[in-house]
Amino acid sequence: MPLHFTDQEFAARKAETIARMARDGLDGLLMFRQESMYYLTGYDTFGYVFFQCLYLGADGRTTLLTRAPDARAARYTSNIEDIRIWADRPDANPAAELKTILAEHGCAGHRLGVEWEAYGLTAQNGQALAAALEGFCRLVDASLLITRQRVVKRPAEIAYVRKAAELADAALAEGLRLAKPGAFEGDILAAMQGAVFKGDGDYSGNEFIIQSGPGSHLGRYTSGRRHVAAGEQLTLEFAGVYRHYHSCLMRVVTIGKANARQLEIHKHAMAALEASSNALRPGDPVGNVFNVYIRTLEKAGFIENNLNACGYSLGTTFSPNWMDWPMLYRDNPVIAEPGMVFFMFLAITDKGVSGIPGETFLVTDTGCERLGKAPITCATES
Repeated sequence: MPLHFTDQEFAARKAETIARMARDGLDGLLMFRQESMYYLTGYDTFGYVFFQCLYLGADGRTTLLTRAPDARAARYTSNIEDIRIWADRPDANPAAELKTILAEHGCAGHRLGVEWEAYGLTAQNGQALAAALEGFCRLVDASLLITRQRVVKRPAEIAYVRKAAELADAALAEGLRLAKPGAFEGDILAAMQGAVFKGDGDYSGNEFIIQSGPGSHLGRYTSGRRHVAAGEQLTLEFAGVYRHYHSCLMRVVTIGKANARQLEIHKHAMAALEASSNALRPGDPVGNVFNVYIRTLEKAGFIENNLNACGYSLGTTFSPNWMDWPMLYRDNPVIAEPGMVFFMFLAITDKGVSGIPGETFLVTDTGCERLGKAPITCATES
């Protein structure tokens, strides 16, 4: 399996990371987020559920400490040359082994950044890390160092995001094709996921969401399938994924023809989507998107049951979710920049009826571009 990016691309990313480390006064970085490892080296695994760390020094040297199965994955998928293995045994202490590696790199007394906010770095592993390195070096929270770097997509990444958007459109077409009275949710889900795989796509960072009838408003994946009935609403929230890059869509559609109330809710939700997407502009705070969303809903008379966020960044993310930093919530001061990618879901729920159009947008030099090409309908029959 070749690397998904060129050597030059990875070198440019590493150089920028090292520059960011220098600005923060860091002599090295301890990466525990799989997203960071993939971004800088191509390393692709789900082994981050165990203790593993990729060290990057200010001199550009890297060392990966991981388990044996993931060492094989690193050799196959990444450009990492120095790979160390910690062995599973009753007295295993990979944090202590990491200290030995850092000593080899001359890190004693140095200021090292740590990705404390990482799914693999559990509270237990984090405590072990802090204990092992106490008095050896100074640890500084650098959880967002590479995350902030990743949020602005480079041209090679945007190409993958666009491919992911094509796969999302293909999945939506399959879902709507099968969404007829009496259809089984499992068949709909299988066809949508299959469309992504047939297009050379990947698993998404979290499960596809499919809910109908009484559960159509949940916005969460739950176990168990049912058959949909005419007049019910069906919620689909899913992602096209290509080389781990996500592009999401969300639809709430009526099985069959929509009634007057469903059409009205959809109309107001579409107005919120248009207004909010117009607020996503380079140079402006991303919190403006939520501010406009909530004002649009309140102006239409929807005061209750509003959410506290209406979207988030997307990128190359790993389980357990596809959400990336930052989120679109009230007054978020993060400034939008060209190359950022956001999933917006403009939710209205009123007396059991929902309208939640969800689309992925790329921030451009002048505004934003909707990446999905499919029409946004509210029923499976016009």
